[in-house]
Amino acid sequence: MLGPPYERQTIDLGTDDEGPVVATVVRRRAERPTGRAVLYVHGFVDYFFQTHLADFFAERGWDFYALDLRKYGRSLLPHQTPNFCSDISDYFPELDAAAEIIRKDDGHDTLLAMGHSTGGLITSLWADARRDAGTVDGLVLNSPFFDLNAPWAVRRPLAAAVSRLGRRAPHRIVPFGLGTVYGESLHADHRGEWTYDLAWKPLAGFPVRAGWLNAIRTGQRRLRAGLDIQVPVLLACSTRSFRGTKWHDNATLADAVLDVEHMVRYAPRLGRHVTLARFDGGLHDLTLSGPAVRAKVFDEVGRWAEAFLAAGPTAPADDVAAEDESSEDAVQLPESRRPASDPEGAATTGG
Repeated sequence: MLGPPYERQTIDLGTDDEGPVVATVVRRRAERPTGRAVLYVHGFVDYFFQTHLADFFAERGWDFYALDLRKYGRSLLPHQTPNFCSDISDYFPELDAAAEIIRKDDGHDTLLAMGHSTGGLITSLWADARRDAGTVDGLVLNSPFFDLNAPWAVRRPLAAAVSRLGRRAPHRIVPFGLGTVYGESLHADHRGEWTYDLAWKPLAGFPVRAGWLNAIRTGQRRLRAGLDIQVPVLLACSTRSFRGTKWHDNATLADAVLDVEHMVRYAPRLGRHVTLARFDGGLHDLTLSGPAVRAKVFDEVGRWAEAFLAAGPTAPADDVAAEDESSEDAVQLPESRRPASDPEGAATTGG
């Protein structure tokens, strides 16, 4: 679907109560062999299509990997309920498998995990669960989903009742939804600048199921109780939220999905080393914000990675090459093993 230089690899995850389950790793290599890699995890009603994000890292000497989780995007099979899970830990096997591909198969020694929205909640809980294994070296959270964006009565008593329903009737559809405002602010057919597959990322999202909401709420409660992530964390979000259900131009300058103050409030619960960065005019997915804002986001991510991961220069490859030629202290990047894999778009999953 993306074509060269992207590759894809399917992860067989066995079966669940709906049948066979897979996840999909999409890979974009840097121009030169490198020991550094990024693992990107999307949000709810989402999949990887942000090729400009992959380009940013690849141009700076990072191999980029994106994981389409089970029942999302490239990994969604015809017999499956889109985007459904019954527990956040359901996603840990594909995260572990992707990390093994990155570290063991492809030979990287530095792994930066990056999660957006629900992916931010998932990667936070995963990084905490794997803290003694040294699986990741750093964590970037792009507008993470730490609480429901609703009044207290909905977030607590009503959500608790739905959670109980989720344990008895997990596939029951509940009256929680995304609306269309955020989708309109993104897609080029409406008011945005981005083109992506509306079958995998529909404007109004997929129906919210009681079991999924129970899984999210359980994971959020675990996070808010306090994690012990051992690696540096960068939490990035907008400076404001937009709560309207009808279109307004303010939706192009704010997070139209979540309450950003929840992210700020619970950031200290992640671990001992958390950096908070807020961006005026940022959208829910900060990397899809307007050009000036996303340039600031990328600059902050690059500087943070250089400072806290001892990752070396994060300037584009051409700039690094020029510095190498003029410096006696140029850093030699280790060779990576590069096993052959099917090119992105091969018929390894449905779609």
